[in-house]
Amino acid sequence: MLRDTGLHTVCEEALCPNISECFAKKTATFMILGDACTRECAFCGVAKAKPKIPDKDEPRRLKEAVKKLGLEYVVITSPTRDDLLLGGAEVFCETVKEVLSIGRHIQVEILIPDFYGNPLSLRKVALCGAKVIAHNLETVPSLYIQVRKGADYSRSLEVLRLIKELNSKVFTKSGLMLGLGEQKEEIVQAMRDLRKVACDFLTLGQYLPPSLTHYPLKEYISPEKFAYFKITALKLGFKGVKSSPYVRSSYLAHSFLT
Repeated sequence: MLRDTGLHTVCEEALCPNISECFAKKTATFMILGDACTRECAFCGVAKAKPKIPDKDEPRRLKEAVKKLGLEYVVITSPTRDDLLLGGAEVFCETVKEVLSIGRHIQVEILIPDFYGNPLSLRKVALCGAKVIAHNLETVPSLYIQVRKGADYSRSLEVLRLIKELNSKVFTKSGLMLGLGEQKEEIVQAMRDLRKVACDFLTLGQYLPPSLTHYPLKEYISPEKFAYFKITALKLGFKGVKSSPYVRSSYLAHSFLT
C-alpha cells in the first residue's frame, strides 16, 4: 500500500528494528518531504542526498493512507530539509490538517527537525493541531560534533522550550540513544536539561549502527541500566518514559497518552 501511494516511512528509511512488530499492527511513522536528508548525522540510516522538490499532493495521499489503515493515532516526521525556506514547516501543518479532517477521533504526533531554530517555523508547527510534538536530542552535548553534524544541543533544547511557550497545551517529547560512548552522568544531565524546558515525555533506546560505515557502537547498555534511567527520569518529573533496548522515539507512541 505504501508503494502504491508513493509514501515513505521512517520505519523503512531508518532501518528500525521494530518494523515487523509495528507493520503487523498496521502502525507506521510516516515520513513526509521525501526520503533524503540535508544533514550528515553519523548515526542515521536515512539517505544523505540532494532532496527533491516537495510533492504538493503528499498531504492528501497520506490522509488516504491513514483512512485505509484505519489509524486513530498518526505519527508524522520528516528528514531535515535545510534547503527549504521554512524547513518544511508549512508542509507539516498542511499534512496535520488533512489527517485531522478525517474525524475528531484522530490524534496526531509530529517528530520535527530543528528548523535551524526559526521562530516562524516553530510557531507554525506549535499551533498546527498536533497533540504531541517531538524533537530528539539524540545524544549528549559532548558527542554532537562526532554524531550530529549540523545540529546544536542548545538549539534543540530551545526548540522544545519555544514549542511549549507557544502552545502550553501540547505535549513535548524527546529521545536519546544510548551506547554511543556517553557517560552515565551525561545522560542524567540531559534529562535535567529536558525538564528545564518542560519536556513531558522521554524515550531511551539502544543505539544500533545501520551499517558498518555509520558511527560505531561503543557499548551495549544492560536492562538494569535502562531501568535505572527510567526510574531517574520519572523522579525528575517526566510524565511518561520508555526505556529499553529496542525503544525508538515513535515506538508505541500512542501509549504515552493512555
